Amino acid sequence: MRSSIVHVAFAFLAMGSWAAFANRVHPMPAPLLAGLIQGTLSALITLLLKRGIEALARRFSGPTALLAPPLIAGLISASVLTAIHAIGGTPEIGRTIAVPLTVATSYAALYNLSLWRTRKAINHGAE
Repeated sequence: MRSSIVHVAFAFLAMGSWAAFANRVHPMPAPLLAGLIQGTLSALITLLLKRGIEALARRFSGPTALLAPPLIAGLISASVLTAIHAIGGTPEIGRTIAVPLTVATSYAALYNLSLWRTRKAINHGAE
C-alpha cells in the first residue's frame, strides 16, 4: 500500500509539474489548473493502469495479447486526458498530455510484454 501511495504521489507531482510547465506561456491560472488536472489524472491512471493491463491481457491470446492491451490502454488514456483537459480549458492540450501519455503507454507496453512472456513460458511448460 505504501508503495502505491508513493507512486501515485510521484505521478501527481511529476506530471502535474510537467503540465504547468507545458502551459507556462499562458496567464495564470491556466498553468496551475492544467497542472492540477494532469496531476490528478496521472495519479488515477497510475492507480488503475496495472490492473487494467492485467484484465485486458487475460482477454486476448497469441500476438493479439501482445498488442491489444497497451493499444487499448493508450487509446483510453489519450481520450480521457484530451476530454478532461478540453473541459478544463487547458490551452496546450497536446503538449500537456504528450509526456504523461508517453510514460503511461510505455509502462503499459512493457508491463504487458512481461505478462505475455510469462504466460507464453507457462504455456510452453505445460505442453
